[in-house]
Amino acid sequence: MRITVVNGPNLNMLGKRESGFYGTFTLADLEKAILDHVKGRAEVAFYQSNHEGEIITYLQNLGENDRLILNAASLTHTSIGIRDALNATKVPFVEVHISNVYAREEFRQKSYLSDIARGVIAGLGADGYLAAADYFIRNQK
Repeated sequence: MRITVVNGPNLNMLGKRESGFYGTFTLADLEKAILDHVKGRAEVAFYQSNHEGEIITYLQNLGENDRLILNAASLTHTSIGIRDALNATKVPFVEVHISNVYAREEFRQKSYLSDIARGVIAGLGADGYLAAADYFIRNQK
C-alpha cells in the first residue's frame, strides 16, 4: 500500500501565510512529520501543485494500491474536475483541511469532495494528516 498525499494551491506557502489558520510549519515540515509518523508502515508519496489540471492529471495516474490523503485547498470548493477524477479512479481518499473550514468564510463550508470521501478531517492542523494516515494503515482495504 502506498499513501499518497496531495496538497493543492498555496500549501507550498505554509509557514509564510496566515499562521492563525495554518500554523507556522512548512510543507517540508509537514511531509517530514508524516514520514516520521508512518515509519515504514506504508510507502508514502507527496505531490503539491497550484494548478488544477496538474492535480487532476496526477490523480488520474494513481494506482489501485494507492490510498489518498487530499487537501485540495481552495479547489475543494470549486473543482468539479477533481471530483470527476476521483470518481473515475475510485482511489479511496480522506479529505483533510489544516484549518477548521466550518469556522471560516461561508464559501469554504461547501466541498465538492466530502460526499465521496471516506472521511473528512478539518481543523486539526498537521495532525489531521497523521490521523488520515493511521486510518489507511489500520484499514488497508
